[in-house]
Amino acid sequence: MTRHGPIAWMTRHGVAPNLLMLILLLGGLMASLTIKKEVFPDFTLEAVDIEVAYPGATPEEVEQSLLLAIESALADIDGIDEVTATASEGSASVTAELRPGAETMRVYQEIQQAVDRIRTFPEAAEAPTFSLAGRSRQVLELNLHGPTDALTLQRLAERLREQLLGETALGKIELEGSRDREIQVLLDPAAMRRYGLSHAQLAERIGAEALDLAGGRLDTRDGEWLVRYQGRRRSAADFAELPVLSTADGGVVRLGDIARVQPGLAEGDREVLFNGEPGISLQVYQVGDQTPLGVSAIVRGELDRLRDELPDGISLTPGWDSSTIYRQRLDLLLGNAWLGLAMVLVLMGLFLEARLAMWVTLGIPTAFLGAMLFLPGLGVSINMISMFAFIIALGIVVDDAIMVGENIYAHREKGHSVFEAAIHGAREIAVPIGFAVLSNMVAFLPLLFLPGFLGMIMGVIPLVVITVFAVSWIEALFILPTHLAHSQPRQRVPAWQRPIERIRRTMQHGLDRFTHHRFAPFLEHALDRRLLAVAIGVAVLTLALAYAASGRLGFSLMPRVEADRVQATVSLPPGSPLAADHAVRDALLAGARRLADAHADLAYDSTRARQRGDTLEVRLSIAADSLRAWPPSRLARAWREATGELPGVEAIRFASDAGGPGGGADLTLRLSHPDGATLDAAAKALAARLGDYQGVESVDSGVGNGKPQLSIRLSPEGRALGLTGQSLARQLRGPLQGATALKQQQGQAEVSVEVRLPPAARDSLAELRRLPILTPDGGEVALARVARIERSRASAGLTRINGRRIVEVTADLDAAGATPALMTTLEDSLFPQLRQRFPGLEIGPGGRQEETADNLAVLRTALWATLAALYGLLAIPFRSYTQPLLVMTAIPFGVIGAVLGHLIMGFGLSIISLLGMLALSGVVVNDALVLIDYANQRRREGFNAREAIMAAATRRLRPIMMTTLTTFLGLAPMIFETSRQARFIIPMAVSPSRWASASCSPR
Repeated sequence: MTRHGPIAWMTRHGVAPNLLMLILLLGGLMASLTIKKEVFPDFTLEAVDIEVAYPGATPEEVEQSLLLAIESALADIDGIDEVTATASEGSASVTAELRPGAETMRVYQEIQQAVDRIRTFPEAAEAPTFSLAGRSRQVLELNLHGPTDALTLQRLAERLREQLLGETALGKIELEGSRDREIQVLLDPAAMRRYGLSHAQLAERIGAEALDLAGGRLDTRDGEWLVRYQGRRRSAADFAELPVLSTADGGVVRLGDIARVQPGLAEGDREVLFNGEPGISLQVYQVGDQTPLGVSAIVRGELDRLRDELPDGISLTPGWDSSTIYRQRLDLLLGNAWLGLAMVLVLMGLFLEARLAMWVTLGIPTAFLGAMLFLPGLGVSINMISMFAFIIALGIVVDDAIMVGENIYAHREKGHSVFEAAIHGAREIAVPIGFAVLSNMVAFLPLLFLPGFLGMIMGVIPLVVITVFAVSWIEALFILPTHLAHSQPRQRVPAWQRPIERIRRTMQHGLDRFTHHRFAPFLEHALDRRLLAVAIGVAVLTLALAYAASGRLGFSLMPRVEADRVQATVSLPPGSPLAADHAVRDALLAGARRLADAHADLAYDSTRARQRGDTLEVRLSIAADSLRAWPPSRLARAWREATGELPGVEAIRFASDAGGPGGGADLTLRLSHPDGATLDAAAKALAARLGDYQGVESVDSGVGNGKPQLSIRLSPEGRALGLTGQSLARQLRGPLQGATALKQQQGQAEVSVEVRLPPAARDSLAELRRLPILTPDGGEVALARVARIERSRASAGLTRINGRRIVEVTADLDAAGATPALMTTLEDSLFPQLRQRFPGLEIGPGGRQEETADNLAVLRTALWATLAALYGLLAIPFRSYTQPLLVMTAIPFGVIGAVLGHLIMGFGLSIISLLGMLALSGVVVNDALVLIDYANQRRREGFNAREAIMAAATRRLRPIMMTTLTTFLGLAPMIFETSRQARFIIPMAVSPSRWASASCSPR
């Protein structure tokens, strides 16, 4: 009986299993050295981004001129799920999210072609740009800062970038905080009038002269000559010498005669301060097969040389470095993995003999390294998520080896030879183990189908875990029996093992006594009182579900992950003076300084302030020595109090989380209405009411007044002089906004030549009124004579989703996970009142709440699909329609352990928790599968149902306890980890470990 079949052949062969193990171990080790390494998985979102610049346009102009046309062009493209369009001052941004399964490149090309066919864009609008949304793999930033002007700082940053790219293996560096380089032609109005030139004419002449053009080829007796016109200019001084006019007496008027020509940067309201000094950042990325650690090492190795080449007073300071996070998380996960592995080995040594425990434990590195052989082919890298997947697998992957090894050990205890015990023990358990492993695989599959960013991140876990399970399955059935068959029991235990052996025998004797004198009688009583046992279980389950549903545990999309920094984000009044914006920035920095001065245990690594338009961000990076006493959440609250009220700001938010899926406002409500004025009024009313709820803070209505606007209309006198609205608008736009004469490449930078009035000629309303306007007959009049100038206010930024204008109202809550309870209250009381007050108003969740709802919808579908698949996998080996239902009743009872685990560890429920419960549902049924399979064998031998259950429960108690405890111990180091780096993934470890500990109770 034991001589035939693949298990028997591999066991008796001896060499083939060892060769297979060496291939898995050595091949996996080599693959682990070459596999791509990164902090987070690399991915491309299924979305197309469209950007269109329209300098000087108000958000309403952008909406009417650009957004409506783009939305209309995209309406008929198949494969687009949602279109989000945003209009801000001077630019339009459109994101087209694709439907799942859509052909990304086909839809991308159709979108590009459809937008390129639009012919109604304004002349001043620039050509659209297209890109596939994705996540960049930034490694670190270098902050260049010092007391100098912005142009000098940017030139130094560009030089450093060229040096790093040219002299090292780095492949991508971007400048953050930079502006476009310009050669500025600042007009002299008197000279322009004297020569009868307009800004448009001058820009056209510059573009026509300052260029290189190929003139063709000349063949002569002396050979071939290339003919080329060379008029290209590079510097401001070169452009100043450019001839633009010829006078009647044959003289030449050069550009420098009628304008001031100087190098500069594009005008804008972007500023960066680093440690209180003007700054600019070099963002360094990893490309190809580079690793975060390798890129960081290259940059830091060049720091001293780069600093030596900088002028006095200019500093180069490393900032955020993802390689540090990568190293911390790698050390964290590897340390916990080794600790968990050691605990699993010790546990099995207490239940089984030492050599058997060693061979069973060896299956873990074999499965892990063997999986490394296949992960590159699946597109999986070594990153934080894939490393955590290995941790999840640590306590589970050994289950099949424990079942096989323990069954072989049991046959040896019955007196069988080592070969017979190995073959018969493995063969007897092969079918239930095979279906148990398949159950584990099926339970993890739903993680592949999560939507959005979370799906991109978590989709790595099932690929890793399923691969590990598959390799472990092969190792347990074809390699482990060989080792146990060729491992002869020692006649005498070595002296150093005798204390361990005495402990093992004591444990074994104690387990036997517990099994037959405690567990068996208890099971007898439970079987005698089946209804009472079931009622108690259902009652406890009901209490657990009720407690979770009550909101006391809270619920969120992702666990909050605190970073090592705190950031204040301020919404400034549109168009506010720069001095007022600086006052807000300085008040925030002063509040941070007062905190540090008042507490000796608080220090900052750096401070960074960045202003982009009407948004100000001030970031404090906390020194490592201060993090224990000053966690980011505490610092955020203290900083808010130290800063006090900031008059004039529209909204302010102090954040201590690390961003990502768990970042953002705690509460986001999306409002929509056909009428823009009604929509704004409803948003303001909702924001005002939210502030009345206890625990709600940092409320932002999402409605801004927009910048002050001067509306200019042609007067009757202007029309009488022959002016039209178009001619007037063009004459206004040129001097104020500027006209681009040409663009040319200088090194890695694109430099444009911009023709405009000097700042002093356009810094007041009086100057605008005196602005000269040319009439069709060649005359010149002031703007005030030909136009009416009225003061008004432009709209703020506009957002549209699927053609409807929306506003998002956001707020933070002082209690983590309290959002669901607040949402329930709002839906029952406040939302109906607002809908009645503003007919046609639509209110729904946005931000994290919308993503949570989408993921919960997928999880609900995945739950039923997983249960159906588990039922099928259990029905096949049981050959029964009812026994699978009996086994699957254990799954809901596992919620008891999961809720208890979250309560003890102080975590709220999250999508990560639910993923842990769903993915590990296969673990819950595994022990039951093996238990019922053994009971069925006894029934076939003539036992009645009660006798078969008693025999199966007492026989399988030891392996069930071992698999349960190994699952818990494998994850225990991660569960009790105190590092902030582990906060993101601990809830997923809490759920399965507690499930496993509860998995025996309902049976």
